[in-house]
Amino acid sequence: MLLSAFAFALMSSCVKLVSTYGIPVFEIVAARAIVSVLISYTDVKRKKISLWGNNKILLISRGLAGTLALFCIYYALSTLPLAEATLLQYLHPVFTAILAIIFLREKIQLSTILCISCCLLGLLLIVGTGLDQSAEHALPLLSVAAAIVGALCSAVAYIMVKRLSTTEDSSVIIFYFPLIAFPIAATLLGSDFVMPSTEALFLLLFVGIFTQIGQVGLTKAMQTEEASKATAYSYIQVVFSITIGWLFFQESPSVWTLIGGSLIIAGAFINVFYNLKKKRLK
Repeated sequence: MLLSAFAFALMSSCVKLVSTYGIPVFEIVAARAIVSVLISYTDVKRKKISLWGNNKILLISRGLAGTLALFCIYYALSTLPLAEATLLQYLHPVFTAILAIIFLREKIQLSTILCISCCLLGLLLIVGTGLDQSAEHALPLLSVAAAIVGALCSAVAYIMVKRLSTTEDSSVIIFYFPLIAFPIAATLLGSDFVMPSTEALFLLLFVGIFTQIGQVGLTKAMQTEEASKATAYSYIQVVFSITIGWLFFQESPSVWTLIGGSLIIAGAFINVFYNLKKKRLK
C-alpha cells in the first residue's frame, strides 16, 4: 500500500500537469488505459493464464466502477489544488469500510473505527471551509462533488477487487480495468481529441506507468488484508501529494487543510500502531 500510495501521488501530479497542456480528461483516461492494457496483457501472458478470468460479469462491473471513478478523480485533479483533490479522494476508505460490513461481512476493529473517525473529521474541516466561496481557498463546488463521487466509486471497485481476489489472478483483475476504460473514454472524447506535444506525450505515458505500479500494489494488498484495513494504509499518499503540490505547483494548503490533513494522518498512524502492537502480542 505504501508503494501504491507513492505511485498514485506521482500519477496525480502527472494528471494535473498534463491538463495544463489542454489535454481533456477523457483523453488522459484513454491514454492511461492504452499504457495499462499493454503492460497488463504482457503480465498475464507471462504468467500463462487466461486473459478473461472466471467471473466475467464481476470483472466487467469492477472495470465500469473504476472507470467512472477515474473520470471523476481526474476532473477533480485538473481543477483543484493537488492536496485538496487527494484529501477528498480519501473518503473512499470510509465508504469501503461501510460496504465491506454490508457485502463482505467483515468485522471492523476499534483501530479502524478510530481511523475512520479522525479521517472524517479531517475531511469535514477541509470540505467545510473550502465550500465557503468568500474564503481565500474556496473550492469549486462541481469539483468537490466529482471528488466525492469518485471516492464512492473507488470504494465500490475496491470491494469488487476483494471479492474477485478469491477467484481471479491479480493481473487479470488489473487487465480488465483499462480494457473497459479505453472504449468508454474514447467514445466520450469524440472529436475533442488534442494532439499532445512531446512533453505532454511523456506525461501521459508516465500517467499509465505510475497507475500500473499503484494498481499492482493496491491489488496485492487487497488480496492479503481486510479491505477496510488495507485501504487505511494508503493515507500516506496525502503527505506525498501535499509535498509535490508545494514543490512543483507552488500550492500552499490552507491552515484548515493542514489541520484536516494532520487528523487524517493521525488516523492512519492509529491503524498502523495497532497492527504493530497486535503482532507483538502474538
